[in-house]
Amino acid sequence: MSSQIDHLLNETRRFAPSADFAAAANAHADLYDAAADREAFWAEQARNLHWHTPFTRTLDWSNPPFATWFEDGELNVAYNCLDRHVEAGLGDRVALLWEGEPGDERRVTYAELTDEVKRLANVLTELGIDAGDRVAIYLPMIPEAVAAMLAVARIGAIHSVVFGGFSADSLRSRIDDAGAKLVITSDGGYRKGKASPLKPAVDQALGDRGHGPQETVEHVLVVKRTGTEVNWEDGRDLWWHDLVPAASADHVAQPFPAENPLFILYTSGTTGKPKGILHTSGGYLTQAAFTNKVVHDLHPETDVYWCTADIGWITGHTYVTYGPLANGATQVIYEGTPDTPHPGRWWEIVAKYGVTILYTAPTAIRSFMKLGRSIPEQHDLSSLRLLGSVGEPINPEAWMWYRHVIGGDRTPIVDTWWQTETGAIMVSALPGVTETKPGSAQVPLPGIGLDVVDDQGQEVGNGNGGLLVLTEPWPSMLRGIWGDPDRFKETYWDKFADKGYYFAGDGARLDEDGDVWFLGRVDDVMNVSGHRLSTTEIESALVGNEAVAEAAVVGASDETTGQAVVAFCVIKESYMKANSLDGLVDTLRAWVGDQIGPIARPRDVYIVTELPKTRSGKIMRRLLRDVAEGREVGDTTTLADTMVMSTIKGQVTKKD
Repeated sequence: MSSQIDHLLNETRRFAPSADFAAAANAHADLYDAAADREAFWAEQARNLHWHTPFTRTLDWSNPPFATWFEDGELNVAYNCLDRHVEAGLGDRVALLWEGEPGDERRVTYAELTDEVKRLANVLTELGIDAGDRVAIYLPMIPEAVAAMLAVARIGAIHSVVFGGFSADSLRSRIDDAGAKLVITSDGGYRKGKASPLKPAVDQALGDRGHGPQETVEHVLVVKRTGTEVNWEDGRDLWWHDLVPAASADHVAQPFPAENPLFILYTSGTTGKPKGILHTSGGYLTQAAFTNKVVHDLHPETDVYWCTADIGWITGHTYVTYGPLANGATQVIYEGTPDTPHPGRWWEIVAKYGVTILYTAPTAIRSFMKLGRSIPEQHDLSSLRLLGSVGEPINPEAWMWYRHVIGGDRTPIVDTWWQTETGAIMVSALPGVTETKPGSAQVPLPGIGLDVVDDQGQEVGNGNGGLLVLTEPWPSMLRGIWGDPDRFKETYWDKFADKGYYFAGDGARLDEDGDVWFLGRVDDVMNVSGHRLSTTEIESALVGNEAVAEAAVVGASDETTGQAVVAFCVIKESYMKANSLDGLVDTLRAWVGDQIGPIARPRDVYIVTELPKTRSGKIMRRLLRDVAEGREVGDTTTLADTMVMSTIKGQVTKKD
């Protein structure tokens, strides 16, 4: 059976870095040689931070899977992100170029952000928050969100940022699991042209949810963003604007051990109970700053950097808050959605601020492809010099569109692979060094041990696919699951316990050059008549058809084949204007058969107007599986548009 991946490897173009880009790039080929001594390499990167007490021990891996990095060193994460830049004379540099969805804007310098964080740190201390206490943050993308994270880190407490799109029940479960003493929230934020409330969800979460009132939260600190009226509980609820400006701006950042917990971030688990991924300070900040510098080729003196992620996700932690600020960057933060008040809003922002580095998700790129190139072509995108992709594998057509339409055929693209658990980028091209291939994440970064193995942990070798594993500890690795060390070992380490490998849960393939091509989550692999098929591979084939803007593939139960391929496709507007959709379903089924093989031909192809996505842009395939198998659709509360599943069900029923 031919493979779509093989086809792409044979046909795809290679893109070598330009001589000018390579000459000025932060990354250079010698990094791989330097990383031959992994511990010495990471120690060198760590020393780019400010250490109140320099470390003498780099790595302790004597009790796997529990690692420590730089454990006898002491530092303050917030000091590294703020104070040291101000003390170096960079206080007037803009840290945050904030754009609200309604069009309001703020320019926050490093001196101003430092002042706000110091005042908030004093407020937190006055409210009884000590080192090691947990603080839940439930905010929209406003400057106060970044300040809140840094103030919690400054006093050695632990933040748990909860994405603003999560329900009261989801918020409650995270507050309870972490045992948070304080919640920082706002009256709301702006989304799709409307004020979206947040404080009411906090009130519900802290109330009696069938298990009695919440017991650990003592105060709720509220930012006034939308001005909408909110319920108020005297003694518990406090306004940010009453307390923070009135607090002292004198606050000395105390050092904490490198292994001091920095944050808990909850990610979905197979048991239904979210996993509280725990990250610590020194190793995490080391890898966050290093990867932001070399993968994004960040030059803080001249670049305007924009990572479009929400702080509720790991990408927002590492590449909005900690990495860029540790490097002294100027960055854009946008509150709203890409299509409000018009579908060219992102490109308007790029032109307005002269964005030079853009880091976003393949889902967003494919959404723009669906709308067509005419929208970005209305804006001056010539400031862009590097593009990045994060969150899921990017199909080659989207990669090429991104480079051609957004990057003007001149910008390198870094397709990055990493996870909440890894804390920072693990696999990526190095701009200025790597000859890139559309659709391939390329190679492990310097200092990262990675392999692709079979079920027994044996290397599969170039040209073959298998399971992605990390073979060596890395600085930004998770230190456990909050309160559940047994689950930590079982989830990530037990499968290859004899080899000490971390199993990422992703399938991957090595091409003949040894470059990595991701095939998606292992649990997104279908078994059709005994053949293992990757949903990512089939989706990539579908999007390779001229008609298809986006595709999602699921495996549905089938009496004959065990599982059958079911595809949901969104059609390009440009195609619909010029062509009839009659016969398109059969055309797409045949297309997949030609591209991959008859075994991969979908049993059903449904033409839909949109796909169910979370507000971070991830496609909720489990909901599509419910539709494909005729079940009642499950929980839709995390969707950006909770009505989309009703629309899809209607379109599927109509076709049937």
